[in-house]
Amino acid sequence: MPTVGLFVTCLVDLYRPNVGYAAIRLLEQAGCQVSVPETQVCCGQPAYNSGDDESARTIAQQVIVAFEGFDHVVVPSGSCAGMIIEHYPKLFASQPAWAERALALAGRCHELVSFLVDVMQVSNVSAHFNQSVTYHDSCSGLRELGIREQPRSLLSGVSGLRCVEMDDTDVCCGFGGTFCVKYPDISDRMVTDKASLVVQTGAEVLLGGDMGCLLNISGKLNRLGSLMKVYHVAEVLADMSDLPAIGQGEQ
Repeated sequence: MPTVGLFVTCLVDLYRPNVGYAAIRLLEQAGCQVSVPETQVCCGQPAYNSGDDESARTIAQQVIVAFEGFDHVVVPSGSCAGMIIEHYPKLFASQPAWAERALALAGRCHELVSFLVDVMQVSNVSAHFNQSVTYHDSCSGLRELGIREQPRSLLSGVSGLRCVEMDDTDVCCGFGGTFCVKYPDISDRMVTDKASLVVQTGAEVLLGGDMGCLLNISGKLNRLGSLMKVYHVAEVLADMSDLPAIGQGEQ
């Protein structure tokens, strides 16, 4: 039985713990022994994106130490997984000892749905969701990690679910971590365009694999008066979508 360290992520921990519980259920159903290290911290992406490499390295060192010893590290976020896999090794390029540990972690780190499909060979889940959905591909998951078909493959086996693809599903929603803070007007225009495409599908629910994107789009949908519900894909795959939708009075 492979051991898995679950990297929960800040946004899941603070805004949507249900995603973490859903991830654990999916991993255990796939035959994994799951642990959630209490010493885990932020992945360091906000500091890294702001050019503060020193702080990002300090944070990354804490993450590396917290997750050593697991067969795999799994993250319910393409953005945070991408930070660990793609950028941790670069952060320590001039520090050989830490670079080796960063590379080792990167090689064992996976985004949740990609891990289920590509590593654990999960082809079906015992979930039911009698609604029509559309799926948003987050930038980091798609472009850094090549995640596109994996969530759609698992969703196709969910009883009652009907998937309607939106136009430009791979176009950024405008969140981009610190991008939405640095360039709010551009970000707002991007999420407005994305929300319009989501609504045009006529789907009842928007799904995605990154809480940053989902919070951003759900906020815009709410401000536009849309009744569309938003969930993390793990919640639907784990049959744990009985909470209020993201941004609609959860907890």
